[in-house]
Amino acid sequence: MTGDAGGAADPSPGLSVVIVAGLHADARKATVERLLASVPDSVALHHDLSTAVHGTVVRTLRDAGGVLGTGEAPLANDCACCALREDLVPELERLADAGLTRLAVVELWDSVEPKAMAEVVAGHGLTVSSVITAVDPALLLPCLGNGDDLMAAGLAAAPTDQRTIADTFARQLEYAPVLAVVAGPEADDEDRALLAQLHPTARQVTLDGDALAWAALSGFDVEAAAAAQHPACALLPQEADEAGVATYVWHAHRPFHPERLYQALEDLTCAAARSRGRFWLADRPDTLLAWDAAGGALCVENAGPWLASLPDAAWELVPAVRRAAAALDWHPEHGDCCQHLVFTSPGLDRDGLRQVLDSCLLTDAEYAAGRDAWKHLPSGFDTLLEV
Repeated sequence: MTGDAGGAADPSPGLSVVIVAGLHADARKATVERLLASVPDSVALHHDLSTAVHGTVVRTLRDAGGVLGTGEAPLANDCACCALREDLVPELERLADAGLTRLAVVELWDSVEPKAMAEVVAGHGLTVSSVITAVDPALLLPCLGNGDDLMAAGLAAAPTDQRTIADTFARQLEYAPVLAVVAGPEADDEDRALLAQLHPTARQVTLDGDALAWAALSGFDVEAAAAAQHPACALLPQEADEAGVATYVWHAHRPFHPERLYQALEDLTCAAARSRGRFWLADRPDTLLAWDAAGGALCVENAGPWLASLPDAAWELVPAVRRAAAALDWHPEHGDCCQHLVFTSPGLDRDGLRQVLDSCLLTDAEYAAGRDAWKHLPSGFDTLLEV
């Protein structure tokens, strides 16, 4: 399920697949065109999901010279993304069997997220050589601040699609190890600083020179990419401050008072363009909770148990990367239970955030009462977590 982990172009025979994603359609299309022009024997596959309202998804295959063929795939389970998955793999397998294509560029439709597609492609034994999200830095803040539903914007992949523009774009950006930066004249230092802080571990490439082509063939590990997104061991941004954009990392080991935190959620969610991380509530001391906010909306999810709540025998069933992440921040009393939240935004009020977050922790008296007492604290999270 992995590609070559090296940093150079893969010289091995066979088909490589690079997935190019992003809501910034012009940047995404320019990235695909550059790949077709710079990588010999490359083709691009694109599924247009805008036709799903008519019951089909339109597939286009092209190379640097133009369109090679088109086709239609019927909807599967009334889901355009399902139709994409069921049609994409056979097309890639056909290209692989023909042996004439070195690189298949899968250009995802606007709101399709790369994680699911990369896992589907790799799961069928094909080589995912890279995942690239194309970005126009000038559009970063407008996307992250857009809390509109994809349905309202005409970008939903299914009638039941409840994602927003902001959270969809955030996941597209943060999953990809490579960002193709297509900066227009409107992009400024603040935009570039925001991009760097949102995904500091990404390799940024422009469309000039050969860097994009090499990045497309440099190798991709699907399992490692999934682990890097899991809230228990995600590679969250570090403290930063540049060009008016700041990243604030807040860390604590004492649990939150559930009611006080719930009452502060609106202020915390709107305090930054993007915030994410993991946290724990006093009334749910064994539950790792994921924090994911963009566009003024917050998603809180149960991400399973903290390692500290598991019996020793169960640790062998936990991925090594998670055990390593827990060991780096192990507390003698609480184990890996912690608050680790990261806020990134222009004009960020660090002091205000710290004051609000600190006020939501258990007081000394509440903390001293112990776990049995914590479980009886009033909770505002029952409805949010659908318990």
